[in-house]
Amino acid sequence: MPTGDTLARLKSQGTVRLGIAGEAPYGYIDEDGQFTGEAVELAKVIFKRLGVDRVQPVATDFSSLIPGLTTQQFDVVSAGMYINKERCQKVIFSDPEYQMLDSFIVRKGNPKNLHTYEDAFRAKARIATGPAYAEIDYAIAAGYERDDIAILQDPVAGMNAVESGRVDLFAGTALTSRSVVRKSSRAEATKAFAPVVDGEKQIDGGGFTFRPTDTGLRDAFNVEIHKMKKSGELFRILKPFGFTEAEMTTLTAKELCA
Repeated sequence: MPTGDTLARLKSQGTVRLGIAGEAPYGYIDEDGQFTGEAVELAKVIFKRLGVDRVQPVATDFSSLIPGLTTQQFDVVSAGMYINKERCQKVIFSDPEYQMLDSFIVRKGNPKNLHTYEDAFRAKARIATGPAYAEIDYAIAAGYERDDIAILQDPVAGMNAVESGRVDLFAGTALTSRSVVRKSSRAEATKAFAPVVDGEKQIDGGGFTFRPTDTGLRDAFNVEIHKMKKSGELFRILKPFGFTEAEMTTLTAKELCA
């Protein structure tokens, strides 16, 4: 682990390396070959205010983000990563920039009437989700065995699998599901819902991810994000990526880590 003040180092080199997962709307490459996404655009604004002019996104598989952060492949992760107890034992998080509910990508008309993980399990629906997604645990909590859950590369692969009939649903965030099916004539997104685990509704929040030694950098980042929440600037940055007022949050990383 590097020692010393990471923010000072980033300021002096003028660049922050940002781990992203190539997933819309969080961090991805657009049609013009440019890195964009809510987390990328937010990082550009906040790091500029922290004195770091250049953001260099580094795309990797979602499940490689935390290992890549701990082995110095990037300085920060900004992939809309959910803040949960398990991850909080390995890394530290900013307070979340958004809160998120789940949704399924299903065949048009939702022929199996799938609206929750419990519905899917009762219907013996063939379920898929993405690598290292929180949705794996939600499906297991509803009764699925881990081996019954197909792991696909991303939500686009999930939609293709639903359209071709290989699976009955792809589980993901409401925001991603809405955006992926927009141009599909054979698939749709179900209404957003909060998954239930042990009788408790799960409302997830996504935040920027830092090495445990980088509390100073994380704290400086939090100061800026709180100012942006208060002024409404945060919502203005996230809105073009499909976020609504319902996805804005006052949750803290501390609450989500508990």
